[in-house]
Amino acid sequence: MDQAAIDTGVLLLRVLVGIPFSLHGMQKLFGWFGGGGLDGTAKWFRSLGFGDGRVAAVAAGSSELAGGLGLALGLLTPLSAAAMIGTMTTAALVNNAENGFWSVSKGWELNGYLVVVAWAVATTGPGRWSLDHALGIDDAVGVPLSGVLVGLVALVVGVAGGWGRWATREP
Repeated sequence: MDQAAIDTGVLLLRVLVGIPFSLHGMQKLFGWFGGGGLDGTAKWFRSLGFGDGRVAAVAAGSSELAGGLGLALGLLTPLSAAAMIGTMTTAALVNNAENGFWSVSKGWELNGYLVVVAWAVATTGPGRWSLDHALGIDDAVGVPLSGVLVGLVALVVGVAGGWGRWATREP
């Protein structure tokens, strides 16, 4: 198999999913790109049962911003993937689970796709054209930053964190 083609495909996937994901964080935190900013997002989260909503707004916005940029850059890829997975797990449970699968019915379809993309990148690794590779982060920490086990850990950490945030709200 052509390694350059694989690296290019993973790069495209990381950038084309990670950047828009990070922009959602900027909407929540800063009000950019038509978003509600911290105050508007906090009000929305308050209506969903997340206390005064401010902590939830900062957590969701920060996870989207850091997770999306981290995925796009291929930086600390398993942690970036776990942040995305956690955010999308919470979103699916709070906003979409009761509507079934299909997005056309406001279901959790898109949330599920984003979880799978993040999980897949954590499993395969970010590829040669990533900051993880350029900085030698996997060599520096002495453990691989990709593989089936790493992907499963990112999935479990993300889903557990997202479920925990959902389960502790007051609907």
